[in-house]
Amino acid sequence: MTRKVICDYCGNDAAFVTGRKIYPHRPDLFSLQFYQCEPCKAHVGCHKDSNGVPLGRLANAELRAAKSKAHAAFDPIWKGRTMSRKNAYGWLATELGILAKDCHIGMFNIEMCERVVATCEERNES
Repeated sequence: MTRKVICDYCGNDAAFVTGRKIYPHRPDLFSLQFYQCEPCKAHVGCHKDSNGVPLGRLANAELRAAKSKAHAAFDPIWKGRTMSRKNAYGWLATELGILAKDCHIGMFNIEMCERVVATCEERNES
């Protein structure tokens, strides 16, 4: 069951597509599900086996790059076993001054992604 996903950039409905449409050069991603706003070229992947639950918000190229940097800065904290994933997100939420339930890089805008990077860099310097 797909969801109604509206593009944050233009207000159009996003189409439910497969990886073949988003990544035609990546056969390994063809079976994955996405929502895509064709005019904006914004897209978001879906949780596996979820019948279309998006992983976050639609993202254009600039936001996808910001999310990638945020994950690169944040993920080593929990993947390196310094903290559990849950505790790492709890720590990040506290540092960002938001509720833990709202702390999902997939839902962040560019400014929040930049704050994640800065927060994680400060942690690594101390």
